Amino acid sequence: AHNFGVGDVVAVALPGAVLPGPFAITSRKTYGHISDGMICSARERGLGEDHTGILVLSRLGLNPEVGENLIPLLHLDEEVVEVNVTPDRGYCFSIRGIAREFSHATGEPFTDPALISAPAAAAGGFAVELDDAAPIAGKPGCDRFGLRIVRGCAAAGPSPSWMQRRLEQAGMRPISLAVDVTNYVMLELGQPLHAYDLAEVAEPIVVRRAQAGERLVTLDGVDRALDAEDLLITDSPDGRSSRVLGLAGVMGGASSEVSATTHDVLIEAAHFEPVSVARTSRRHKLGSEAAKRFERGVDPELPPKAIQRVVDLLVEFGGGEPDTVWTDAGQPGPPEVIRFDPSYPERLVGVAYGPAKVAEVLELIGCAVDQSDKASWLVTPPSWRPDLTRAVDLVEEVARIAGYDTIASVLPAAPAGPGLTKSQRLRRSVARALADYGLVEVLSYPFVGSGVFDTLGYARADQRRQAVRLANPLDAAAPLMRTAVLQTLLVAARRNVGRGATDVGLFESGLVTEAPAEARIAPIYPVDRRPAPDQLETLFEAVPDQPRHVAGVLMGARQYTGVWGSGRPADWTDAVEAGRLIGRTVGLEVQPVQATSAPYHPGRCAALTVQGITVGHAGELDPRVVAAFGLPERAVAFEVDLDQLIALAPDLIRAQPLSTQPLAKEDLAFVVRQDLPAGELVAAARHALGSLAEAVSVFDVYTGDQIPQGMKSVALAVRLRAADHTLTSAEIGAARQAVIDQVASAFGAELRA
Repeated sequence: AHNFGVGDVVAVALPGAVLPGPFAITSRKTYGHISDGMICSARERGLGEDHTGILVLSRLGLNPEVGENLIPLLHLDEEVVEVNVTPDRGYCFSIRGIAREFSHATGEPFTDPALISAPAAAAGGFAVELDDAAPIAGKPGCDRFGLRIVRGCAAAGPSPSWMQRRLEQAGMRPISLAVDVTNYVMLELGQPLHAYDLAEVAEPIVVRRAQAGERLVTLDGVDRALDAEDLLITDSPDGRSSRVLGLAGVMGGASSEVSATTHDVLIEAAHFEPVSVARTSRRHKLGSEAAKRFERGVDPELPPKAIQRVVDLLVEFGGGEPDTVWTDAGQPGPPEVIRFDPSYPERLVGVAYGPAKVAEVLELIGCAVDQSDKASWLVTPPSWRPDLTRAVDLVEEVARIAGYDTIASVLPAAPAGPGLTKSQRLRRSVARALADYGLVEVLSYPFVGSGVFDTLGYARADQRRQAVRLANPLDAAAPLMRTAVLQTLLVAARRNVGRGATDVGLFESGLVTEAPAEARIAPIYPVDRRPAPDQLETLFEAVPDQPRHVAGVLMGARQYTGVWGSGRPADWTDAVEAGRLIGRTVGLEVQPVQATSAPYHPGRCAALTVQGITVGHAGELDPRVVAAFGLPERAVAFEVDLDQLIALAPDLIRAQPLSTQPLAKEDLAFVVRQDLPAGELVAAARHALGSLAEAVSVFDVYTGDQIPQGMKSVALAVRLRAADHTLTSAEIGAARQAVIDQVASAFGAELRA
């Protein structure tokens, strides 16, 4: 190797070491000699991307003893603290902000690193024009823009090793002196900066919105089409046409970046409007370190101080001479003064802080407090706290700095009560019954888009199309509250099928929202006291009706084939039986009646009725709905208004006494019209049997060559039992004949031979 010389101190990995890769170092024969280890480059040690040369420590300003451990020498054993910063505290994306918070937490004195003396701006600096023709929400995209030139600087050279180390510890890659210094000052003070190659930039720099058809190749090498809302940094190299230099507050362009030939550097520090930067960053999916800070709010007073700090570091480590005049265009407005009642923290938090403590905390975090009016202070937040805009924000700071541990934990006493209400008890019983029936309970988001109504086949006049629209939905594609549980349960079923589950049985018990005939607007009451009873009543009246429904969907095999026999797929009878099971669980007899209702198959749908009142529907889903949701063929479903069913249920479900008398069985098959619902036949048989009927059920429905056209055979299993004696043959025969006569007179049914 010829890339190091005699006397150089280098980094060596000895046998037994494992380099990144992993690459184990052993003694091996190389070029005819035994090599006991390897001299390493920076990349081989995992310290950087430079693989072209040996890591010569003496060139880094280090003079260790031979044999010294490299890890502490390069400060690789230093501890790094990771801080999670909440979105409202953008000032903590800097050492300045973290140090301030550390001071608040520990009482250690805080020295502001932004206390830098910077010369006043004067005419004659690099020309800047702020020309935002389309401000967002009335706020200009840039209200301050500073520039200063450093000439004759070794901008493309390496930065000091200590600076590179600190950048790496912060997760940033060292690049060159100019870039590293701007990143270092950003981490130190929280002000993003940018370094231009002065030779590649022409006066004036114009900050404006993008125009149609403009494009930019950003520093990451991506060619981006610009949007009319994008705020740009531009110049005019020929004095006429405009050239885009960068996305303001997000990322610079490749055309003016610092290169190996750069000797004169133009330093930029600006203050950009957070919403504008956030939209541009998300639009281009470009989450840079600068955008992360600007979109959370940067101190508008920092640009001149940050520029001076960069200039000082560039001159110290890269030489050069800064221009005496510099540009400071624009002037941000002062922070808005907050009118503040000093007793507000005590009323809201419940701790007697006292005015003196409140003023002490507010001044500690940097606020200016005018106490001329003892009952209404005027508080001016510091420039680095754009999140302080209301009195309640100041209360939060008082509670935080004074200590959350000073807030007493007062737990309300649980009053004695009768336990679960009737509704709660029955809802739990229904859920258990459906789970025992073989269904799995799921929970889906109750938000839908208007397209689901067409997918489910609702008629134009269907009341379920009248949905409540959310003012601030979680998903813009689903801004409506569901009006039926099946609207979202079928989405969950589709997800299960998409994951490979073909035999699925799901149910969900949840609220649906009924749109009121007239819009109800709830008033907003103060949060520092409990609303009065009449105010609570007004609030509840503004809430739309939200009854609880229970719905289910079954697909694929209902019973599997095994040693017990052949299985069968789920069909409409399973959905109807689930509806009847819900009724029996709450103490009611649910009668299925043939009906038509979306999203069910027109000829395979039953209305579930109780005492003549329709409480739900069940049946086979319409093939178009099945196809739209990607479900298996012949999927079935049900939905019941559980609140309505519980309202009809008796307060007590009386248990039936167990009879000791023997059971008598009769099976009867009747030939009836094909359109006659089997439920009506069962009801007629029960009526004929009176008190002797213990159970009447359908066990077979047959249509075929042995049955006349337009007719069907319905077989009933009749179970008879007397409460006080054993039924005689004559009584059983009379009961059998009563059933035959009843269904014959009611439906013209004939007993099948």
